[in-house]
Formats: sequence, C-alpha cells, structure tokens
Amino acid sequence: MRSLVEKIILLKTVGIFSETPEEILAEVAAVLEEIEVKAGDAIIKKGDLGSSLYIIADGEVKVHNETHVISTLSESEVFGEFSLLDPGPRVATVTALEDTRLFRLDQEAFLELLDDHSTIARKIIQVLVRYLRNAHSQYNSHVHQDSSINASGK
Repeated sequence: MRSLVEKIILLKTVGIFSETPEEILAEVAAVLEEIEVKAGDAIIKKGDLGSSLYIIADGEVKVHNETHVISTLSESEVFGEFSLLDPGPRVATVTALEDTRLFRLDQEAFLELLDDHSTIARKIIQVLVRYLRNAHSQYNSHVHQDSSINASGK
C-alpha cells in the first residue's frame, strides 16, 4: 500500500492533477482507494454504470470494445474520467494486461473536492475538452476517409 506522500508524488504526474497545489493533492490522495487487479481481469465493462475515475499506479491496461483495442494505458494515466461528471454507462471495457495497481476516485469524493477547489474543476474541464477535440478530429478524419473511398469507387 502506498503512503500519502507516494500518492501525492504519483498525482503530480497525472495530467488532470499536474498543476494542482500540494495541499489539494493531499486531500485528493486521502480519498483514493487502492485496488489491485490481476492480468486479464476486467476493471470496468462497457455499458455498466460508473461513478469512478481510475489512476494507474503500476501496470498496464487496454481500453477496448468488442472488436477493437482503442488504446493501452500505463502508469500515471487515467480512465473513467467522464463518470466523475456524468455517471452514465461506460463507453468501453478496460482490462488489465498485467497485474496492475490502481487508485480509484469516486464521484462523491470528487464532487466534494470540486466544491472546495475550483482549480481541480478547471483542469478536469480542460482535459475533457481536449478529449472531445481529439474525438471530433478522429471522427472527421474517418468521415473524410469514407467519402474519399466512396468518391473513388473503392
């Protein structure tokens, strides 16, 4: 189990918390729940309701749907960030590729932190907007590819 100081050091390397003052990181670290998963275990499943963000402390996971691997993530990366603001169905499955240690931040604790610290709210919004921009760009790229293929008849 990691100490509070070790959790703070990890949080400093996580994009959404990288510019957060240490005293606030200490509050975040205090509410993180440490979880260990074995290689091959599903951490979240597409369609399940979720209300937690996960931070990878050690290990590697894949984000995937039924047919495609969307991405692989490793130490200091996060997944499940949408559910902190909207606890709707998960949009993908996340499976451990190797034994992995995670820290879970639940929505209730996160919202309490937001009430007290607007810095975290601004950073989360920036990360989510960046994600939406990337998704929009990928969508436009696929649409352009599809229309090029249709125009060429292939």
